[in-house]
Amino acid sequence: MRRGPAPLWLVQPSRFAGLSPRNAAAALAALALLLLATLLVFAAPTPPAASGDAGRRDDDQADVVLYETIVANVRHGAGYYDTATEAMRAGNYPLRPFVTVRLPTLAIVQASVPHAIVVLLLYLLAAAVMLAWWQRLAPVFARPPPRVIAMVLLAGGLMAFVQRELLAFHEIWAGLLIALSLGVHRRGQWLPAVAFGLSAAVIRETAGLYLLLMTVGALVEGERREAAAWAVAAAILTLALAAHAHAVAQVVGPLDPASPGWSGHLGFGFFVRTMTVSTALMIAPLWLAAPLVGLALFGWAAWRDRTGLRVLAVLLGYAVVLSVFGRVDTFYWGLLIAPLLLVGLVFAPDGLRDLIEAAGDRRRITVKRVVR
Repeated sequence: MRRGPAPLWLVQPSRFAGLSPRNAAAALAALALLLLATLLVFAAPTPPAASGDAGRRDDDQADVVLYETIVANVRHGAGYYDTATEAMRAGNYPLRPFVTVRLPTLAIVQASVPHAIVVLLLYLLAAAVMLAWWQRLAPVFARPPPRVIAMVLLAGGLMAFVQRELLAFHEIWAGLLIALSLGVHRRGQWLPAVAFGLSAAVIRETAGLYLLLMTVGALVEGERREAAAWAVAAAILTLALAAHAHAVAQVVGPLDPASPGWSGHLGFGFFVRTMTVSTALMIAPLWLAAPLVGLALFGWAAWRDRTGLRVLAVLLGYAVVLSVFGRVDTFYWGLLIAPLLLVGLVFAPDGLRDLIEAAGDRRRITVKRVVR
């Protein structure tokens, strides 16, 4: 029996190396279907484009301006819930249910320190994400160039996260903290990952899904203590949301407008669309950018490592949320997972080569009987 080919970039063969020809062919068919599914992006609605006119920032970035107003008022002594609901009423934002009002964590922190410190913290957090993944990927690649390419892809996912005008946007901070949490996660050394994950969730409660997915991932891997830690983090978030709901109820009345709901049912194409507008893929033509989203997902599946499966689970979990519950005006939910998506492309060459090799393996064992 011939030995399989050596990995292209990775130190170890991909997850698809050694598959039977039938299973490899099925995996290739699934990949083809995934790439075709990404073309549903052409049927998905497009988020409204910014005009690029600095004088129209109030319209182009209405949510960011709202959060900046809240931070400014809190900095000058106003109570968070009073000023938040007043600003939202002035902007005709829905105030019911309570989750339409953001958790106070980010606004209170930003109001407590000088603006320059907030900017510095954002850049330091982005740098910490880059450093964590540089170290995490060090033993993965056989040579330095693929590791550098991975960092370039990571930087492509961080394009929106180093823009100073988005400082008050909650998803920016939560997305960076999720990426950092996954970057520092190690088997048996999960406490920093849990801490960063909880920090993301108390800034933006939609990051609570990340806590749940990591809990399930730990249980599947048999890591009971880690699963318990993630469950405790989820319980802390639940308590924080209960207190938040009570506080919002004190300042919101029955005549305040309600949210239209979160049941957009925009499909997988909308998830692909959010990824193309949230990363460096926005500069590529859509016919190229969309399949690259599928290849990135495939790449994370190809990495023979528990972290790869955790990242893939998080990406797919939010893909489902965006596909089923997302609306055109909530495309920014994709920022929670945008930093790490493109890094999956660096694992795709080995995975694809191993699948093709396995699918084309027609080795046979011939037994000859020799009569003397």
